[in-house]
Amino acid sequence: MKILVTGGAGYIGSHTTILLIEAGYEVVIFDNFSNASKESIRRVEAIVGKEIAVIEGDIRSREDLRKVFMAHKIDAVIHFAGLKAVGESVEQPLRYYDNNVNGSAVLCEVMSEYNCKSIIFSSSATVYGDPHTTPILENFPLSATNPYGRSKLMVEEILRDVYVSDSEWKIVLLRYFNPVGAHASGTIGEDPNGLPNNLMPFISQTAVGKREYLSVFGNDYDTVDGTGVRDYIHVVDLAQGHVNALDRIKNFKEPMTINLGTGNGYSVLEMVEAFERASEKKVSYKIAERRAGDIATCFADPSYAKEVLDWEAKRGIDEMCEDVWRWQSQNPSGYIS
Repeated sequence: MKILVTGGAGYIGSHTTILLIEAGYEVVIFDNFSNASKESIRRVEAIVGKEIAVIEGDIRSREDLRKVFMAHKIDAVIHFAGLKAVGESVEQPLRYYDNNVNGSAVLCEVMSEYNCKSIIFSSSATVYGDPHTTPILENFPLSATNPYGRSKLMVEEILRDVYVSDSEWKIVLLRYFNPVGAHASGTIGEDPNGLPNNLMPFISQTAVGKREYLSVFGNDYDTVDGTGVRDYIHVVDLAQGHVNALDRIKNFKEPMTINLGTGNGYSVLEMVEAFERASEKKVSYKIAERRAGDIATCFADPSYAKEVLDWEAKRGIDEMCEDVWRWQSQNPSGYIS
């Protein structure tokens, strides 16, 4: 099978590409490289020992996407391409709706043109908004608290409507919790442009001396130490969830919505302590005001993923931090090192 991976040069896309190829799938990467590096693809090729087809283009462009489908017989799409920073989405909501929502709609239109009707969508736990209880089940009420989360929720609804209009579609909606970690080789990992929006690259860049200190956004939440609690999942475990979903997608009779998390929540300061153990480096931090759109606690009930995908997270917090430190210490400036 030939799989189109939109956003395949990015953090999660690059790790998923490796596991897809190792599982015997053929991969075509589509990326505009606005938040990714071509160096990541070169390193993925070195890991898997083969050249990967790459087409540069914008997810909102029908012509760019048609070039892919004309050049390759695509059997299924794993759709990662999208803007992903909560804070930035609050500042630039229209940009997020245009890129994430409009781009996904255009992708589905072009897929239909070429009779490609299998898609795995990169959704997010942000669609649950501020949950009243944890752990979070897939049937919890949906109510995103920021434009990024709303854009993911809108695309979920679009895909469900696509299925209602044409039941030949095979759709899996994977709701991620908080991806961290890196490939065990240390050659690929999370490399954000500019100031990191996610916790772990901020911690690791501080440890390696690229940042003076970590900003901890809020210490007055109703949590174990006042800082936000999240379900951190190793990116390789997350990538494996996509391979399992792809292996089973033809058996699903209706759109499947599945959480990908560990079922464990860790606070910001607990993650700092774990990283200090793994790196043997001190991570300086300062408490800052809460960020707009952030919530106190968010972690998954991953039991449904075990039931329908035969998938569960295998890597713990120590391995996550060790792999991040290996990546960051070997690549202090990311892919431009």
